[in-house]
Formats: sequence, structure tokens, C-alpha cells
Amino acid sequence: MADFKTCSIDYFPENILIDILSYLSVRELVRTGRMCAELRVCKRWRRLVKDQRLWRAVDLTEWKGVTSRTLWVLLRQYLGCGLRCLRLRGLLLSARAGAFLSESWLQALASRCPRLRRLSLLHADLRGLRSCLLLPCTLQVLELRGCELPPGFFAQNASSLSRGGDVGTNAGNRVGRASPGSGSRGGKGSAPATAGPSAGIAIETLVLENVPSFTDQHLQSLSSWERLRQLELRDVIRVTAAGLRGCAARVQAAGEGRDPVAAGLSRLRALELGNSGRPGSQTQTASLGLGEGWAGLEELTLGGREVGQGLLGVSRLRDLRRLRLRGCPLSEVQVLRSCKGLRGLRWIEFCEVTFQGQQRKQEDQEDQEEQGRGEGDEGKDEKENPMPTLRRSLAALLPRCTLVFTRCSVTVPTVPTD
Repeated sequence: MADFKTCSIDYFPENILIDILSYLSVRELVRTGRMCAELRVCKRWRRLVKDQRLWRAVDLTEWKGVTSRTLWVLLRQYLGCGLRCLRLRGLLLSARAGAFLSESWLQALASRCPRLRRLSLLHADLRGLRSCLLLPCTLQVLELRGCELPPGFFAQNASSLSRGGDVGTNAGNRVGRASPGSGSRGGKGSAPATAGPSAGIAIETLVLENVPSFTDQHLQSLSSWERLRQLELRDVIRVTAAGLRGCAARVQAAGEGRDPVAAGLSRLRALELGNSGRPGSQTQTASLGLGEGWAGLEELTLGGREVGQGLLGVSRLRDLRRLRLRGCPLSEVQVLRSCKGLRGLRWIEFCEVTFQGQQRKQEDQEDQEEQGRGEGDEGKDEKENPMPTLRRSLAALLPRCTLVFTRCSVTVPTVPTD
């Protein structure tokens, strides 16, 4: 018992202490490290705060007041080879609006964090960057939400980055001198940064949400992304049906060998088009371009205002296997008419869809509701499984297809009795 009373937290093994520290936010970890340095406390605690197991997924979107100087401090002292996922919030909607991510910091990030796979940017102004080739070449997922882009951001034009290698080398040396024991030693640590432009873009998933500056030109630039497999466009108001139709035509030409430059889009397997009805987004319905067809596209997600128009051309997607419809009103006739020619469809999900039932008299509706309350479990099953007629019709039309209904409802217009 005496030994138990004198026991302190320092007696815990490191893996337990790491689990305890993992409940702290990034800002709290930085404060803890700063206090350890200022008070010159146990070196063990200073080392634990910088342990890379705590810095695998870093979310800075909740930390208000992050500046470029803060990013450099994090990169020099904490971020390293353990980083896999990084989320940042820029200054686009702040009173201090201005450049947030510099080319030198991005090059240093690629040098210091060679295992970074996912980068999510929120409200970031990227117009000061010349090209997406300045991003770490190890990225597999790129998410841009509420960001501003320059015209040629997605083009793989290495000639505009002739000075990028020098910038990356200087940044790598700068970080290496600041923290010699972090895995980045001088020029050797900057090698991945200089190899970025020549290695091309390895991004497999691109997510764009509420990016008003994304246009048909940007969409065409994605033709050179050879590893792109999934593209999500949500509330991208300047992408038109003509732009999507042009990309589909290039995919067909690439499949026939007439347009080798568009080989990237021909490898696209999943596409999402969403329009939630934001101001200005009502004028564009890019999903109309699906009527051109898209060879090789296996998964399609339509949301909001894009659903009704997209279903008109979905029958042209002969390779489609999975279809997801969300956040929209639908009728049974619309669904059956669109899925009639999709014999290869294997999975359909309706998420937050309001189905329109058949009209009936008000007396009949009251009788059916009273009957449902009397049936108990049967009435409950009908509410949890809406549109039983649609289920039966789709089961007969597509017997090998799985149906999923998530938070759906049924609206039945009533006709007043005489």
C-alpha cells in the first residue's frame, strides 16, 4: 500500500501515456510541449508530446487564429513521418484574408511528411499557387471545400514549376536545420519535394464542395490525372452540362484510341454530382451531360437538383453498377423509367428521398391510417419500408439488385371529398 501511495503518472508505460495524450486537441498538445520547454521539465514528457503516434491525423479546422507562422512551427517541431491526414482552415472568410499556404511550406511539408495521404482544405485561397503539382506528390485524397482556385491549377504543366525544385530544396534545408532529429536532414530530406513535379499527380479521389471558381476548364484539365478514380462535385455552380458532355465525349475518344490525352478521365470509376440549391446553383444542371454516356463509370451519386435531370440520361451509362440518389423528391415512374435499361445495376440507395405516392381521397387516407394503427407491427413495417410497390417493381425489373432506403419518407397528396 505504501508503494501505491508514492506511485505517480511517470510509472505508466509509454503506450498508456500516448493513449491519454491522444484525447488532447492539437492546440492543447502544442501548449503542453511549450510548457515542457519553458519550465524545463522531464525530457520524457517533451518526447511524448512529439511522438508521431499523436500526429497521424491532424485537424486544424477548429483552431481559430492559425497563421503561416503557426504552420511553420508545427512543421518544424511536431509534424513528421507519422502524418497521414491533415485538415486545414484558411483565411478566406477572415478579416485577415490573404495568402495562407506558401509554396515553400508545401514543399517543406512534402519533404518532412513523406507518408501524407489525405489533405483537406477549408476556405483556403489557393490563387497564389501556380499549380497543384506543388502539393505533396504522395497525396491520394484531396478535398477542397469553399476554396478559391487559379485558372490552370489542375493542369500538369511542369514548365511553370522550373523553380519549384530550388524552392523545395531551400525549404527542406530550412526545416532540417530547425529540427535535426526529425527525419529531415538537410538536402537529403528535400529529395521528395524536388521529385514532386516530375512524378506527376497520384491523387485517386478529388472532392470539390462549394468551390465557385471551379469551371469546365478545370474539369477538362483532370484528363491528365492518370490515377483519378473518384470525383465528387458538390455545389460547383460553374460546371455546365456542355462541359460534362465534352468530358464524356473525350472519354469515348480515349477508349477508341483517338484521344490519348484524356486517358485519365477514362479511368474514372465513381462520380458524384450534387446541387443543394445554393444561390446561383439553380441555373446549372451539369448532370444533363450524362446523356452523352460515360464508358467505364461504375458508381454514380446524384444529389438535390441534379437528380431529376441526371435520371434522364442515366440509362446511357451501360457500365453502371451502383446508383445513389439523395436529398430530392422522386416518383415511382421516374425511378423505373431510368433503371429500365440498366440491367447490370447491382445496388441502389435512396437517401433522404421524399417519394410521391398516388393521389387518394381524404376519407381513404384516414381509414388507412386507422387501419395501420390497428395492425401494429405491420403498420410499423410499412413506415420503415416505404414504397412497397417500388420495391416489388424494381425486384422484378432488376432481380440481382440490392435496394437500400435510408431516412426516406412518402408524401401522398389528398383529394378533398365532395
